[in-house]
Amino acid sequence: MAEAKEQLRRTATGRVISNKGDKTITVLVERRVQHPIYGKIIKRSTKLMAHDEENQCNEGDLVTIEECRPLSKRKTWTLVNVVEQTNKV
Repeated sequence: MAEAKEQLRRTATGRVISNKGDKTITVLVERRVQHPIYGKIIKRSTKLMAHDEENQCNEGDLVTIEECRPLSKRKTWTLVNVVEQTNKV
C-alpha cells in the first residue's frame, strides 16, 4: 500500500465579511434549505475563518475556499481564488 490516496477536499464559495486579522479572512457562506415541516425555502449561513497567505482579499469580495488541516483553533480553510473583487472607494 505505497500508493497515497488523494482525498477530495470540500470547497465553499462565499463573501468576505472581515479581513481584520493578519493573513485571516472571515467568509460568510450562504445556502438555501427547505424547512422540514412547512416546505418554505429559507437561507442559512455559516461564518468560516480562512487563511489568506498574501492578504489579497478585501471586504465584499466573492471567494472560493478549500478545507485543509487545522491552522489554528477556528481556522481550517484556505483561500483558493478570488472570484470577484469589489471596487475600492
